[in-house]
Amino acid sequence: MKKLVFGLAMALCLGLSAQSLMAAEAEEVKSGPEVGSQPAAFTVEDVTGPAKGESLCYRCRYSGRPTIAIFARDMDANVQDLVKQIDATVAKNSDQKLSAFVVMLSDTPADCKSELEKVAAANKIEETPLTVFKNSKGPSPYKVSKDAKVSVMMWNAEGVKVKHAYSANPSKEQISTIVADTKKILE
Repeated sequence: MKKLVFGLAMALCLGLSAQSLMAAEAEEVKSGPEVGSQPAAFTVEDVTGPAKGESLCYRCRYSGRPTIAIFARDMDANVQDLVKQIDATVAKNSDQKLSAFVVMLSDTPADCKSELEKVAAANKIEETPLTVFKNSKGPSPYKVSKDAKVSVMMWNAEGVKVKHAYSANPSKEQISTIVADTKKILE
């Protein structure tokens, strides 16, 4: 009986510890340019988009259009789900010229390319180019936090309207919030 009680107590403690840890993993962090500021130009290499294999500035290409930029350090299942949902949102709002692109931050961008191609094919990502940036810090004017696994920034002609950044890859609830916030750049 003592072993059963001890086992249940340990399970309860571990469950609470795991729950606390999971809450900490989804912590929001400060990352990205200030809301209201104009996003700066920066160059990426397009891996899956219309300019595949080329270096270009998607921020420049999309100009004043409502745009979602996702800066990621890996492409786990949650990030793939986020990208898939954003891609569907872009397709649904093509009449409003909504655009998006993903920037994989890596010190070895060449190593990421085949993974990004597989992610795009497996998730049928068609409207959102997956790109690589030449280092894990991101473009300096964007102030991507080193503590952020994922930073999402949304802007339109008026400037940055929305930003979300997380110390771990976003949960399903956080993804829903991000997707819902796209309406703020379409107003």
